[in-house]
Amino acid sequence: MSRLPLAPDDGGGRFPGFDTLSQSRHWDAATERLVRSRLEPPGPLRFFTADQARTARALCDQLLGQRGEPRVPVEIMVDARLAAGQTDGWHYDDMPEDGAAWRRTLAHLDEDAGHLAGSAGQRFADLPPAHQEQVLATVLDLEGERWHGMVALHVWSLWTRYACTAFYSHPWAWDEIGFGGPAYPRGYKNLGLDAREPFEVADARPSDPTRRAAHSGEPAGSEGAPVSGGAT
Repeated sequence: MSRLPLAPDDGGGRFPGFDTLSQSRHWDAATERLVRSRLEPPGPLRFFTADQARTARALCDQLLGQRGEPRVPVEIMVDARLAAGQTDGWHYDDMPEDGAAWRRTLAHLDEDAGHLAGSAGQRFADLPPAHQEQVLATVLDLEGERWHGMVALHVWSLWTRYACTAFYSHPWAWDEIGFGGPAYPRGYKNLGLDAREPFEVADARPSDPTRRAAHSGEPAGSEGAPVSGGAT
């Protein structure tokens, strides 16, 4: 992925002509306000410092493969969620609570960036994209081992949970996956496999990338894919 809307080579165009917001007349007023607010310019930071937000943006862009504009402002959405204390309601026992964990892990990313660049003042956001990937690959490859005192997979889970939740709450992402938005108050009536509502668009390329990868012998999404892990 490079930017939204996705190019066909990046998996885009699967639901041609689909526009989630075209269904907004069927939502109640509160729902429409909430969804449309996600399209407004990002507000001021309320949790991260400016430097932390730069690191968080670079991290989330790597996790989600956002390489250019327009982009979903995931780091601002994470900032707003943390400022409001809207966590998942749990955390791993080797991790601080989510807000503190975000600040701590962002600081460690900057620390690792400085080690890689040979300069203590180097920040993760200022590294070339390939070097950012290298830093993140190191974290991912540690799996159950410790990264700065925390289990690496637990850190990865924190990042991907928040990044993916923010990204897939945005109408631009809904357009890419053919999601019609909130079902309230209209609801859905055509339930079942491949059963579509009148306003839904059929997948123009209904293939499973994991099956294609199995036949090719390469990991799914390996070509030009960002360093990423599944959300948990």
